[in-house]
Amino acid sequence: MTDGDVEIRIETPLQDDLRALIAELNDAIDEQDPDTPDEFKFRMTADEMARPDTTTFLVRIDGEAVGCGALKRHDDRLGEVKRMYLRPAFRGRGLAARLLARIEAEAQSQNLGELALETGIGFAAARRSYERAGFEACGAFADYPESGYAAFYRKTLARRDAETAASRPLDVARP
Repeated sequence: MTDGDVEIRIETPLQDDLRALIAELNDAIDEQDPDTPDEFKFRMTADEMARPDTTTFLVRIDGEAVGCGALKRHDDRLGEVKRMYLRPAFRGRGLAARLLARIEAEAQSQNLGELALETGIGFAAARRSYERAGFEACGAFADYPESGYAAFYRKTLARRDAETAASRPLDVARP
């Protein structure tokens, strides 16, 4: 599957490793979807990723940054997967699934009930990865417009709050 020691951890986005990955991701977006107008290429800078509502993850193999992703919290219920990217040489090794699972685990630790994401319609491999991870196609969410240039996905997460507990039947012991 992978070579070397793989780490997926929360790191500051204000570092050269992440800025380089974001630049590569932006180039990949431009190459994959060259006909998409700039206003429909929803980019997030390292400075924006440093805001308190966003948690940034780096994928490192033997210390080398090879991928990134982020979780942006919209409200008490909704989190968004942002800036998912793996360098081409590291794709096809299960790292995207591991990164997405790590982001999902963080969303659950924040007790979010749903994850959503937006991706370009030209990113077929990414869309398949999201579908394999249990995401389902949906309409635009948050402040995204319906444009025909993007695909939107959602996934319901298990919540630990009283609302969820109240919806489950009680397990009552019988005498």
